[in-house]
Amino acid sequence: MIPDDLDRLVDKLDLESKVRLLTGATVWRTPAEPAIGLEPMVTSDGPAGVRGEGWDERRTSLSLPSATALAATWDESLAQSMGELLAVEARRKGVHVVLAPTLNLHRSPLAGRHFECYSEDPLLTGRIGAAVIRGIQSRGVAATAKHYVANDSETDRLTLDARVDERTLREVYLAPFEAAVQAGVWVVMSAYNGVNGVTMSENELLAEPLKGEWGFDGVVVSDWGAVRSAVASARAAQDLVMPGPDGPWGEALVAAVRAGKVPEPMIDDKVRRLLRLAARVGALPGSPAPSASAGDLTTPSTLSPSAGDLTTPSALSPSAGSPTTGSVDDRPDRALLRRTVAASTVLLRNEGGLLPLVPARLARVAVIGPHAARPRIQGGGSAGVYPESLVTPLAGLRTALNGHAEVHHATGVALGGLPASLDVANARNPRTGEPGLLVRLLDAAGAEIHAEHRLTGRLPEPEGPIHRAAAVEVRALVLPDRAGPWDVAAAGWGRLELTVDGRVMIDETVPRHTDDPATVHLAPPYRTERVTFEAGRQVEIVMRRELVPGGGRACVLAAAPAPADAAAELAAAVELAGSCEVAIVVVGTTEQAESEGVDRETLALPEGQDELVRAVAAANPATVVVVNSGGPVAMPWRKEAAAILVSWFPGEEGGNGLADVLLGRAEPGGRLPTTWADRALAPTVPEQGVLEYAEGPHLGYRGWLREQDSPAYWFGHGLGYTTWAYEGLWAPERVAPDRPVRVRVTLRNTGRRAGREVVQVYLARPQDHERPVRWLAGFAAVTAGPGERVEAVVEVPARAFQHWAGAWRTAEGEVSVLAGRSAADLPLEAVITVSYS
Repeated sequence: MIPDDLDRLVDKLDLESKVRLLTGATVWRTPAEPAIGLEPMVTSDGPAGVRGEGWDERRTSLSLPSATALAATWDESLAQSMGELLAVEARRKGVHVVLAPTLNLHRSPLAGRHFECYSEDPLLTGRIGAAVIRGIQSRGVAATAKHYVANDSETDRLTLDARVDERTLREVYLAPFEAAVQAGVWVVMSAYNGVNGVTMSENELLAEPLKGEWGFDGVVVSDWGAVRSAVASARAAQDLVMPGPDGPWGEALVAAVRAGKVPEPMIDDKVRRLLRLAARVGALPGSPAPSASAGDLTTPSTLSPSAGDLTTPSALSPSAGSPTTGSVDDRPDRALLRRTVAASTVLLRNEGGLLPLVPARLARVAVIGPHAARPRIQGGGSAGVYPESLVTPLAGLRTALNGHAEVHHATGVALGGLPASLDVANARNPRTGEPGLLVRLLDAAGAEIHAEHRLTGRLPEPEGPIHRAAAVEVRALVLPDRAGPWDVAAAGWGRLELTVDGRVMIDETVPRHTDDPATVHLAPPYRTERVTFEAGRQVEIVMRRELVPGGGRACVLAAAPAPADAAAELAAAVELAGSCEVAIVVVGTTEQAESEGVDRETLALPEGQDELVRAVAAANPATVVVVNSGGPVAMPWRKEAAAILVSWFPGEEGGNGLADVLLGRAEPGGRLPTTWADRALAPTVPEQGVLEYAEGPHLGYRGWLREQDSPAYWFGHGLGYTTWAYEGLWAPERVAPDRPVRVRVTLRNTGRRAGREVVQVYLARPQDHERPVRWLAGFAAVTAGPGERVEAVVEVPARAFQHWAGAWRTAEGEVSVLAGRSAADLPLEAVITVSYS
């Protein structure tokens, strides 16, 4: 749609109509305007799957590997395919705007939302994020670059003031967003936090550089509830307030315009941008219809002997029906997810070439750890989805080794914390007898006004006429499979009650202590009591929570056997490990450790998992440790385990992809997108509301290069199943400023199987002490067979040579060019002279 057409549509609207369009109609939808044919646009969270409107476990989604996993592939083609898959899912669910990608950086490993962001490096984040954006928008669905800007931790995220100097902002934290605009992103989300004293929904950074210098022509949407003013935010370059229908604009903004406090042309510009977005996603008459075909989602070979072409265009088209069409095992979308798991898995250590395992040499395999049977496939918070199914590490290995070896499981350690919510596996609806739970809405007199059957006891949004309800009740029949102590729990705000067979166990009022929507609507506090159950004797458990203003409607009903004796669990795991040829220990974080709305206090694995690894490794020297986390964890036992893999939060195909890597059907293709260390260099806790980015541009590996000690594993590190020799580096001797450079690296596969190597190029200016010791300037992946020599061509953009000093400038002089396989393993070096003459 051309600008004149947009202007004509804007001219048809009066002031009240224009302002009404600038606040959401619902939590997830923008308003319609019949006078100009504008349809509502539906938004949905989407970094690792598209949930659709609301939270309902009956409406499942594909669960993709987390953002950290995708960045670990260092593969833009694969990232673009993941973006296309998100778009196909969005169209299937009627979604126009996917709220992804998250382009904030891993400033500190303590940040609780690590899993939703790509990397500690702005170049890698920008390139992977741009690829995802291209993939999403190639199907007529809008991508959203978020959270603009410096929203890099969770503690006090609604109110903290990030103090960042201008040079660091430009060179580091704004850089991924600039890459997103260059990729043509249609939506940018302003963050909750402030930057240098001004909250982001009112910050001048929305105008410059975003809309001015960079030329962003899309919509700036607020994070949900982030706009807190009428005049200041409207005068800024904020365009759309979410959620709705209530908000700070509305009548207050109309009055401000009429009083001359906000010029009406500013309102017109916001509406014009909204209409341009509607035209792009097919929500305006006469706009191009969104692409209905998923196209070719194939990606470069992951070097698995069975990889081949794992996708077909027709199977990923929305016209192919729901994601349950066809068997799970042969669906191209699941095959693509499985291949991405292998491509993102990072092999940190492989002493003695323990991996890959050879099935013919195995008779008994021990799979140990609570995460082996109940893995975390995604992080906690607003980005969560309900997968249609999931493959655990235990299930994936049992399938892969069927007919070759026995696979035995031991928990090894009982993770404490909160009992799991009830679900179809252990609860029945008291009214129908079906697996699941009964959820009722009650009026003030306790009378039922709505009832529904649900599949889980964790309910962020019970459905029904919630505006008429005074309370939510959840009922379930539970048949304990073991005698002894059980933990029963309920969660919600306001008055909270829980009964077991009519006996009151919990009755208290839970006051709301936060305004953070992730906590209010998704993570209400639990109240837990211990009860003794008889095995095989059915009990009815009922929770009821009051609906209070500002308290949302989230509620949880949970029950699980109390943690078993820790010493006995550990002893059983050690005994099992000693009786098998190989022991695979799956360790990881919990939702309390990695989730939106909360930062970590420590990098240590929770609940005795370090002791478990050490005990198993002592019992069996052929021990493989698999780390199931979204971000770095401390590994004090790393030299005691023969092999270590990082599987991230791998999505629903995690178990199959992990089995492919362990058994050599696919190479572990991942390289660390973030430095892994036992301690954090940067804090996440503000002091008196201010979080000083005192480290400047020296985050992640850049900071560690200035330390006396070294991290456990450097940014960019990752082993494969072959070895490489770096043999030559070519770079031009002299270059003009503001021109890109092409660097050539020659390397040879010195191993016995084909492999893929990510060649990384870094720049350094030793004479410039304000710049990092070195910084990533480019990368390229190559593949080669045994003994084969190959050349990697790495494009280094002009920006890599520049620094910010009120404008982008390039200093003359010598620049070191270093090439290798991580930020610390750089065997090749050349020198380029930058000269204006």
